[in-house]
Amino acid sequence: MSEITKITEEQLETIKDQQAKIQAIQRDIGFLEIRKHYIIQTEVEVSKKLEVTKKELEALYGPINIDLTDGSYTVAEKEKESKPTMSKA
Repeated sequence: MSEITKITEEQLETIKDQQAKIQAIQRDIGFLEIRKHYIIQTEVEVSKKLEVTKKELEALYGPINIDLTDGSYTVAEKEKESKPTMSKA
């Protein structure tokens, strides 16, 4: 029978610690991917709601450009834009 050889306890603990860290990182990556998917889905839903709101505003005011800082708006030129746009300036 052959003799069983082992690494030192310190080396074994180092390997176990490193492996545990890798597994924790992999779990975190999985969690972040799930969170990323949720955030993307939320952005899609909010974008759809924004489009509905834009159409509602266009039905009330016609094609307009809205200043998001104070709510003022200007009438959009028909040739350039067909939907109301929201701008920050």
